[in-house]
Amino acid sequence: MIYPDIYELVRYCRDIGLIPTLITNAIVLDNYDKCQRLIDSGIRDLLISVHGIGETYSKIVGVPGAHARQMKALENLQKIGLPFRFNCVLSKEALPQIREISHLAINSGARVVNFIAFNPFEDQQNSDKRSSENVPRYSDIKPNLDAALDILDDAGIECNVRYIPFCIVSERHRKSIYNFQQLPYDTHEWDYASWSWTGLQPQRMRDGCPTPTVSLSDVTFDLTKYGLLSKSVVHFINGVTRATPDLRKYLLSVYHKLRVVVTPSKTLGIDELYRKNAQMRASVHCKYSYAPVCDNCSIKPICDGFHGDYTNLFGTTEASPIINGPRFSDPRHYIVQQDKIVEREDYEWSL
Repeated sequence: MIYPDIYELVRYCRDIGLIPTLITNAIVLDNYDKCQRLIDSGIRDLLISVHGIGETYSKIVGVPGAHARQMKALENLQKIGLPFRFNCVLSKEALPQIREISHLAINSGARVVNFIAFNPFEDQQNSDKRSSENVPRYSDIKPNLDAALDILDDAGIECNVRYIPFCIVSERHRKSIYNFQQLPYDTHEWDYASWSWTGLQPQRMRDGCPTPTVSLSDVTFDLTKYGLLSKSVVHFINGVTRATPDLRKYLLSVYHKLRVVVTPSKTLGIDELYRKNAQMRASVHCKYSYAPVCDNCSIKPICDGFHGDYTNLFGTTEASPIINGPRFSDPRHYIVQQDKIVEREDYEWSL
């Protein structure tokens, strides 16, 4: 919302056929007129970052008085009828307040609540700000998260939990767990092909020229067979290549040749193609790993395990294998039990 031309950008998105939403802390929306301008521009809804309550929130975001302004913004959004959802990162400071955040969601009219594990992504990968001082252990998350999910379930509010092992919540709440293999089935989330493309540097630079869009099959494959990389799966062109600049340049130069040779979509169904991409994101990009006891778990094939950064901090001793007959192989095993909010304009493709 601090982008000067945000209203024009939202309108442009609408004009070219997109249905725009914004991820925002909503602080500047304590101004009612700005809420109205967003609606007039064609915004669909907002995903509001609620990472705490009261002074805890203001401290986390580093803005004095931020909580009061955010509460005023929620009041404005209720009055004007602009739909919104909540995002809450499960930091150690926010964790004791997620029950209160759940009640806030109910009282303010939030349609969905997302609780997100405090994991590093994208530009946070090399951050030195994460430690055992601000990252909670899964064993501490479990009782708080179960309680918050109970509150939201009783109120009929959709809740999604991102990027934690299934065994960290009670069985009744596993329907809400969305790790990389489940994410493609969430109608509120990024499509992996779009996510890969928008993550490319040219699109993220002021003067960058957008690269051509390509299909997911062009960025999901193992380059080992070509002798380019050893034991690595790489996103390139519309993916995030973690290779050296010289190797990246080389991959770009041979892109057209490789995209002809590598066409997983000819042999893989769309579900399997997205699943392969999801597994790559977990194991390669985020260095997820499993505990030894995970080998006995019935749902290991659909669980990402423990984020590599978390493992470095705390290890994997909190893993608790789910023993329930034969192994499950369908990533939708639990999430099919969840009731999802589906917007009217999404009925045709999502239902």
